[in-house]
Amino acid sequence: MKISIITVCYNSAATIKDTIESVLGQSYLGIEYLVIDGNSTDETLSIVRSYENKISRIISEPDKGMYDALNKGIALASGDLIGILNADDFYADETVIEEVVKQIETSNCDALYADLHYVAAENTSEIKRYWKSGEYKKGHFLKGWMPPHPTFFIKKGCYEQYGSFNLSLKSAADYELMLRMIHKYEVSLCYLNRVIVKMRVGGMSNSSLKNRLRANREDKKAWEINGLKPSPLTFLFKPLRKLRQFI
Repeated sequence: MKISIITVCYNSAATIKDTIESVLGQSYLGIEYLVIDGNSTDETLSIVRSYENKISRIISEPDKGMYDALNKGIALASGDLIGILNADDFYADETVIEEVVKQIETSNCDALYADLHYVAAENTSEIKRYWKSGEYKKGHFLKGWMPPHPTFFIKKGCYEQYGSFNLSLKSAADYELMLRMIHKYEVSLCYLNRVIVKMRVGGMSNSSLKNRLRANREDKKAWEINGLKPSPLTFLFKPLRKLRQFI
């Protein structure tokens, strides 16, 4: 199975090296790696290009944000399976992709998710939060469940059939995409019960109260644009579930 991994970046010079090396260091050989840069003004592109003989495709041009850049990567990807690794994230070890592919093939599923560690920005060996996803059961999205997006792998055919990221959403496009794929269209899903991604703390939707409130509004919009009806407590459960990550 050929797997495409997409990294989008903009002014990510401080972290992009860790991201790239965690992909290039994977034991699995059938990887197509695409880096989509948003016309960075710092040293990001020069760092990326120092690996250009090992990266399948590098694009640097202005975009409409990270989800627009991701859609470019998805359109260019030629792999059977697509994964996304953000420019401040990295894989937990060198066997991640090998295990992802093995689980996909063994389970014959369309998509896979796993667990994630939030780590300190400066000391990435310091775990701040542990996102334990747990097994998915039908209807879990109504209870505020969602998997960590950087651990989410899905077959290219699902993007072709059900669409890619909705650019009308700014911070909840990843939530909307997984809600659409898993809850609405019920793609077959499997869980890899281990941490596969380390994410530096400080995501867009959690960086301020204002952003968290905007994200909550966008979560509601994600249901509306799909013609789906949440439960009265869905948007209360969603942030409450995050409290478990600190325990």
